[in-house]
Amino acid sequence: MKKKMDVEKMTYAVLAIASFFVFWWLITTFTPAKETTPGPIEVIQLLIDSFVTPIGNYVITGHLLVSLRRVLVGFSVATILGIILGIAMGTSKWAEAIFKPIFELLRPIPPIAWISLVILFFGIGESSKYILCGIGAFTNVTLNAYTGAQNVDPELIGCARMLGTSERSIFFRVILPSCTPQIFAGMQVALSTSWMAVLAAEMVGAQEGCGWMIQRGSDTLNITLVMVGMIVIGCVGMLLAAVMRVIERRLCSWNIMDN
Repeated sequence: MKKKMDVEKMTYAVLAIASFFVFWWLITTFTPAKETTPGPIEVIQLLIDSFVTPIGNYVITGHLLVSLRRVLVGFSVATILGIILGIAMGTSKWAEAIFKPIFELLRPIPPIAWISLVILFFGIGESSKYILCGIGAFTNVTLNAYTGAQNVDPELIGCARMLGTSERSIFFRVILPSCTPQIFAGMQVALSTSWMAVLAAEMVGAQEGCGWMIQRGSDTLNITLVMVGMIVIGCVGMLLAAVMRVIERRLCSWNIMDN
């Protein structure tokens, strides 16, 4: 039954993508949009060519790897710090009283708003890209870790203490496992936000990366290049989300029910 549902979902997904490309082709062939908007064949042709013909200093895989490196470094550091701070606020009244007001003040500020300040203090080098990616990921991970720690069943903690379990064991065997599904939910959103943040950063001060490709296309009025960059960004973002879901299923298999 499950395999049949998976096949149906895959079929619908393929049909949806095919319909999108057909609609795109119709719009850029039979409407005035064809004067300004490249069609799917033209965009796909440039995408294929970009794997062997450099755009700037790199072919498209080089730009993609640069962007992924920036995202993964910033995301990894932000995830570690966010989990520590979120669980600390969720389990300690003192940590919550000290850090939560500051966190709530900074949380609504989008990563793009930090670009000018980050560049002012850290320049336009790699460190600024890492920091912007980290900012994009930090708030989501922290908030979910905090919520997860607060929602741990107090009866589980009480029973563990009644049985003489040490506080250290309670943290690693009760609190942390209970928080893990919530943390992974935050990490999925955080990874997407971090991906968007690095693209914005690369549009401002970079010489390579997927964001730079889009900016290069915009500066040279090469809409085909802009759309190639958008397609690559969308595909990679979808792939990153899928990878994160696979990791979650492996590490949180006890919390995921088969449909």
